[in-house]
Amino acid sequence: MSDRAGTPATEADLIDVEALVRAYYERKPDASVSEQRVVFGTSGHRGSAFDTAFNEDHIAAVTQAIVEYRQSQGTSGPLFIGADTHALSMPAQTTALEVLVANGVDVLMDEYDDYTPTPAVSHAIIAYNRANPDGAQADGIVVTPSHNPPRDGGFKYNPPHGGPADTDATSWIANRANELIADGLRDVNRAEPSGVATYDFREHYVDDLRNIIDVDAIKKAGVRIGADPLGGASAHYWSLIGEKYGLDLTVVNPTIDPQWGFMTLDWDGKIRMDPSSPSAMASVLKHKDDFDVLTGNDADSDRHGIVTPDGGLMNPNHYLAVAIQYLYTHRPDWRPDAAIGKTLVSSSIIDRVAESLGRRLWEVPVGFKWFVPGLVDGSVAFGGEESAGASFLRMDGTAWTTDKDGILLALLASEIIAVTGKTPSQLYRELTEQFGDPVYQRVDAAASKEQKAKLGKLDSDAITATELAGEPITAKLSRAPGNDAPIGGVKVVTENAWFAARPSGTEDVYKIYAESFLGQDHLRQVQSEAKQIVDAAIA
Repeated sequence: MSDRAGTPATEADLIDVEALVRAYYERKPDASVSEQRVVFGTSGHRGSAFDTAFNEDHIAAVTQAIVEYRQSQGTSGPLFIGADTHALSMPAQTTALEVLVANGVDVLMDEYDDYTPTPAVSHAIIAYNRANPDGAQADGIVVTPSHNPPRDGGFKYNPPHGGPADTDATSWIANRANELIADGLRDVNRAEPSGVATYDFREHYVDDLRNIIDVDAIKKAGVRIGADPLGGASAHYWSLIGEKYGLDLTVVNPTIDPQWGFMTLDWDGKIRMDPSSPSAMASVLKHKDDFDVLTGNDADSDRHGIVTPDGGLMNPNHYLAVAIQYLYTHRPDWRPDAAIGKTLVSSSIIDRVAESLGRRLWEVPVGFKWFVPGLVDGSVAFGGEESAGASFLRMDGTAWTTDKDGILLALLASEIIAVTGKTPSQLYRELTEQFGDPVYQRVDAAASKEQKAKLGKLDSDAITATELAGEPITAKLSRAPGNDAPIGGVKVVTENAWFAARPSGTEDVYKIYAESFLGQDHLRQVQSEAKQIVDAAIA
């Protein structure tokens, strides 16, 4: 933890926007250098132009690869494209448009040339394909590195199901993009991006909210809402939500600044627009007593932060548990067999809530893409990640978005207050009285690249321990219980605790997620023994 965490950014913390954009156009990647290659993580290709990791050549090549991929899949409908407020997003969107237009793709950009949240793009894809079930299917591109620092750029592809592309698709796209870069972009088509058609992402998304959120209850109860976009793409969406539905809603800080000079620094002393981080949200928290609920979103609005007067900033796991308990008891038209989706590093209080509701728990690896099939067919009504990302079904049980929706989850907090008369933090305390009060933390442990590679492929049989922190081990997992997909690490479970270990994709460490229902001292014991167990397995 940096000693500057939670303090206001200074001039020395700010990026030189002009230099960053110049680097985007001037620096040329070398495909033989691993750090300069296109690499798709769980949320697309990310990097900084300063590191020659996110530059014009990258985006031109990736877009051409997406054109070729969608052709190979028979995707011939419109492609919806949106960009967030990072400095590199609009230049990258322009590059992508040049390639899409040159390849004859029917591309749709924002009608007002405004910033576009990730969930608005997903919503547009799903709405189009639902209205045209027998016609050519739409897909999309979102230009965003999500909550990453201002120096970064990001680029991701959403196929016709509307959610993040799966590994098969992203691997093909990344490999083809790197081939194109290595070949000097000779097979990349580009043209002046003129005559591009438009789509009113904001109006379509906001107008449809009445079919997934009880906005009438929020208005009737007079819930006082403060919404802080954290300088992200949701700013104009929140103002329209307030106007359209007559809500007592204040956009706390509508400022758009690619340097994010108004932010307080995150835990590591960097500017990072993470609405679930107490350090990044420090300036927002000053307003917690001014509203019945105060919310935050990241740059592309796929993450949420919930602040209440009585509880401050809620832990994302806590809010997910409350949201699940509320939704599955207030959505009568959802399928009675619709499961509750969670990633395997999310809190086990969700397991206990699911059991009390008589609902099947669908536990999957890290990455929102795993929830997509269930959200599409209605077999999973809610999918959530411990990193403050979630989405759920419309009131009639059909898909809303198949990507994370921070605006939706933030607005749900107001519905919960309006209908129950209690804040989400009050409701969480009631859940702990019923199910126990878990403590949860993620820590890092040093590991070489070789050890990380071994951990990522580790089989559960490699775990020889029979006890963890004084309790018998009840499960050792290397594949997710919900869909039998590899988790890229291991998870070990006891009656009152668990840990999961996964290699970091960017640093020489592995991540230990751990939770205990027996208190802080027991959690520390779980963490200590988890490191011993994993180190022995990858030695």
